[in-house]
Amino acid sequence: MTTFDKREEGFEKKFAHDEELKFKSEARRNKMLGLWAAEKLGITGPDADAYAKEVVMADFETAGDEDVFKKLRADFDAKKVALSDIELRKKMDELLSKAITDIKASG
Repeated sequence: MTTFDKREEGFEKKFAHDEELKFKSEARRNKMLGLWAAEKLGITGPDADAYAKEVVMADFETAGDEDVFKKLRADFDAKKVALSDIELRKKMDELLSKAITDIKASG
């Protein structure tokens, strides 16, 4: 194996690791986001856990965060929860940062 091949393999492994971290972080963020939203919507107990799973599953509809944002926006609007788009996106960013930190800390 040449130095170039080894270097290419290293880049491929780093890319795969970064993609795995991104996937895990977004899934964890969506679960935390779902639990936070459930509280805002007045959903408690096992129903809150079920709602958090719905939020996680919403992320598989399209690439990016828009599917999760749209689900939460629609649910908040339906229940007349006063929360701006900016506040919602800020919470999504905060929880993503926390999820990344948690995952990196857990090894």
